[in-house]
This record gives sequence, structure tokens and C-alpha cells, in this order.
Amino acid sequence: MTKAHHTEDWLSFRIGGQMYAAPLTQVSEVLRDGELTPVPGSSSDVLGIRHLRGRIVPVLDGRRRLGLPEEGRADPFQVRLVMLAYGAHLVGIRVDAVGDLLSASAADIAPPLPGGAAREDDPVTGVLPAQGGFVALLDVRRLCRLPLEHEAA
Repeated sequence: MTKAHHTEDWLSFRIGGQMYAAPLTQVSEVLRDGELTPVPGSSSDVLGIRHLRGRIVPVLDGRRRLGLPEEGRADPFQVRLVMLAYGAHLVGIRVDAVGDLLSASAADIAPPLPGGAAREDDPVTGVLPAQGGFVALLDVRRLCRLPLEHEAA
């Protein structure tokens, strides 16, 4: 099997009016939105921390992290926290709704839209055509502002 035919699974979710997806191998779990403890002095996109089975997990606001407007908040019954794992790190991101599982091969993925990846920390690594639009594929490390695994040691 060549790399071009290798497929990767992605969990899609909606933030604002856009669909995004993270590699399924890096999705630890999906939780209902719940009580968070604020962290004074943290970045504006950090909603707070959550205790999860003995771990303290920071939770980011997906809209703020991706520079999306706050208005038009989602149905509170669909809002979820997607727990993302990168190396030893676990970070939650609040999303407006969880979507479908997607499978894509490297050949299916297009480069990010022009101008979108101009920022060094832009987490969008590619786009996948889907349902008359596209799903923006995210790099979990950049989304969560984590160091490279070899730098984290």
C-alpha cells in the first residue's frame, strides 16, 4: 500500500459557521461542556481548566483560538469539549457541535486556502472538500500551542 492510498480518520466538528477536523488518533474523548475553573492571567482563548480523572486539563475556546466572532453562539445542548492529545499533553477545545468521522487519503487533501496560513501559529494544515464546502484540517500541536515533542522533554 503506497502512502497516497493510506487513509487517515478525522473527527469533524463545527466552530462558528465552519467545519474543522482533528486526526482521530489525537482525539482522546468528547465530553459535554461543563464547569471550568478560570485561570487568572491566562491567554484570552483559555476558558479555564477542568479536572479529568486526576489530570488538570486546560480548555480553549475554539472560536477565540481560531479568531472567529463570538456572536451566533451554538445550541448549548450540542456544545462539546473535544479532548486532544499530543505526546503527554492533553488539551480540551470547546466546539459548537461534533460532526462525522471522515476518512481521507493524502490525495484528497488540498493545501490551506491562500492567506489563511500566513500566521506562523495557524493550525490549519489543509482542507478536505466535503458537503458542498470544505473541512479545515487542524494540526493539534499548533492548535493547542504545544512545543514539538522533542522540545517538551
